[in-house]
Amino acid sequence: MSRDSAFRYRDNPIDAKQVGTELGVQAVLTGRISEIGEALSIQVELVSTTDNSVIWAGEFTRKLSEAEKLRVDVAASITRELEIKLTPPDEQSLHKNQSEVFEAYELYLIGRYHLNRSTDDGFFKGRDSFRRAIEKDPNYALAHAGLADAYNLLCGWGAVAPNEGYPLAKAAAVRALELDETLAEAHVSLGVVRLFYDADWVGAERDLRRAIEINPNYSDAHWMYGYRLMLTGRFDEAEPFLKRGVDLDPLSIVKVVSHGNLYYFQRDRKAAVDAYQKALDLDPNSGLARWAIGNALLQSGRIDDAISEYQKAIPLSGDSPDEPASLAFAYAVKGNQTEARKIVEDLRARTRRGYIPPSLIASIYGALGERDIAFDLLEQAFRERDSTLVYLKIDPMFDPLRDDPRFAALLTRIGLSP
Repeated sequence: MSRDSAFRYRDNPIDAKQVGTELGVQAVLTGRISEIGEALSIQVELVSTTDNSVIWAGEFTRKLSEAEKLRVDVAASITRELEIKLTPPDEQSLHKNQSEVFEAYELYLIGRYHLNRSTDDGFFKGRDSFRRAIEKDPNYALAHAGLADAYNLLCGWGAVAPNEGYPLAKAAAVRALELDETLAEAHVSLGVVRLFYDADWVGAERDLRRAIEINPNYSDAHWMYGYRLMLTGRFDEAEPFLKRGVDLDPLSIVKVVSHGNLYYFQRDRKAAVDAYQKALDLDPNSGLARWAIGNALLQSGRIDDAISEYQKAIPLSGDSPDEPASLAFAYAVKGNQTEARKIVEDLRARTRRGYIPPSLIASIYGALGERDIAFDLLEQAFRERDSTLVYLKIDPMFDPLRDDPRFAALLTRIGLSP
């Protein structure tokens, strides 16, 4: 089970039965940590999700400097007690990858926590935590991979310009692999750069498949490989990987929405709405889920309902430009050019103080029928290596431009068949 899903329970009382239902697991490991002088003590219980009975309990103590070894102690004790046979990848990951410096390990976990918030603020704070972890332990491969992920997310969400952030992501991922070539997280990080920045479809597929080979239980590897297949229109091949990503990380809003995207990009709007609703059920305050539902409603012809969802999503989404851009697109489709152009001007004004992907504004001009401006912006996006361009082949938001010969030419330039 993904650490990302487990993190959602860290600050809340745990009901084992409820966790079992939500995550599809048979047991839950709970614990209490106390610091005694220069030592850490942890009391843990393995609780059945069927009847809340305690299957196993134990107590472990280590020096503060050896805190990371507590994780190995607990895992090894459970496998012995339950006579579990670990797979080679699980055995390998149990005894490697983590830092011997407790502060670095703690900062790494804090960084992952911030990334899981899926907000611009969380991505920046995650980046800073990984940087500090690397300062504490420069040879901590997972921290370098985490830093790469932070930059990938900052670029992917439009918070940092691609030409600024993706090279830093690539450098961090490469450094992680120099330290540990068998680190699945780093292969995924590098695969994301190749996919969204380099448009290196072959290289991305190689990196992501390698990550799955190394750790078949790493949810991000399945998720991103499914995305790689989906972006090139290989929908049937993508489905089992996207589904596996959700199965391994069932409380991830991003992964649940991504699975819905599979239907959205195939123009199966009803199935997309149903899938996105599952994400919204997980978190009614998810701007991402509301935005995704708005997209599916818009493509179903329910323009007013889509506008309503976008308006709800905007205050939940921080500074993300995607939601206002989609709202402007919807106004343009409805024929309300005044409101659409107001949002366009606001997005253009925002480019003076931060990065806004040109492709987003291009899609609005496409809906307004101003193709020359739209293609000028897409050329700018190509020069800036705007990561949204990898969606050109499948995203309905670019449908108003799809029959223009310039569109097919652009697809070819980024390695996609028309």
